[in-house]
Amino acid sequence: MAPLSPQQRRELDDAHSNRAIELDPSGYFLIRIDAAAGELVVQHFGNGINDQGLATDPDTGEVLSCRGGGPRSATAEYRGRSAKELGMALTESPEPSPLSRLDHALYLGRELQKAELCLEQGLDYVQD
Repeated sequence: MAPLSPQQRRELDDAHSNRAIELDPSGYFLIRIDAAAGELVVQHFGNGINDQGLATDPDTGEVLSCRGGGPRSATAEYRGRSAKELGMALTESPEPSPLSRLDHALYLGRELQKAELCLEQGLDYVQD
């Protein structure tokens, strides 16, 4: 198999990003960079999942919008200086784990690596 060009790799990844996924019943994460502190920040939010497989507010049962909406309170916040440090905090923390799906853990690992690279290079980070 021939190696992919950077453009072909982006196109492949974009196609994979458009697939249907099953949500993690343990919740979802928002990742950002705190450049002043030199840290990656991960906030965990709980959610429910309705019969259609959509994320819902655990208190109201309303479907959560991917495009924003009302402010929600994080159930936990994790901070670390590297993707590895944060990955360990997320996967090796005492129960209950904020993750219940391997595909979700892999996604977070990729995103944390991307955020770490942006932090190192002084770039803006946008979560996929």
